[in-house]
Amino acid sequence: MSSREPDPPEPHLLVVDDDTRLGELLRRYLSDGGFRVTIAHDAIKARAHLVSFAFDLVVLDVMMPGESGLELTRALRREGRVPILLLSAMAEPEDRVNGLEQGADDYLAKPFEPRELVLRIRNILQRRPAPNAGRCEIRFGGCRFDIVRGELFRGDELVHLTAAETGLLSALAQRAGQAISREELSLSGQFSGSVRNVDVQMTRLRRKIERDPRFPRYLQTVRGTGYALKPD
Repeated sequence: MSSREPDPPEPHLLVVDDDTRLGELLRRYLSDGGFRVTIAHDAIKARAHLVSFAFDLVVLDVMMPGESGLELTRALRREGRVPILLLSAMAEPEDRVNGLEQGADDYLAKPFEPRELVLRIRNILQRRPAPNAGRCEIRFGGCRFDIVRGELFRGDELVHLTAAETGLLSALAQRAGQAISREELSLSGQFSGSVRNVDVQMTRLRRKIERDPRFPRYLQTVRGTGYALKPD
């Protein structure tokens, strides 16, 4: 039996850009580069994702309708420490300095080489504190879920989760004890906007976590609302 350590989870990126074509190109390129990618096309959708998931880094366009990338950067810096890489067609030195002053970790002018974007993202992630420095776990039954790393353990055994299962469990764990609607859960890019797919992933998660998936104790259905994770 192999004692090989499990591969670390893919870093989860939130890409925020109102250019839908560029967003999809970035999704494909970054996914091929070994990242998990969720797309938002404005600050409102970005905030909805940020409520539900713990992202490793945000790639954020500066020039967006409504709340701009700089405004969202300032707000995120007040609320937490998620790394931010700004993208902008404004390439003057003062523009870059302004972006960094608002709290961004890096600033990349458009147009850019995709390889450079990947390298800058990896450099930012390498500068983060080690995961154990800020671990946050939630326990239920014989399981524990590391919200920061997106890892589920039963005892000392790592339970394999798909990206969609990890996304769903993360959303529920970050608001443990609260009911979250299926519609809100479906906002995540992991479910492709499908409420039905949320139900499918919940069924699969229960098979991996519950003693009797037909009568779930921890991953509960809240009638008329959605789902809730009930920890110990």
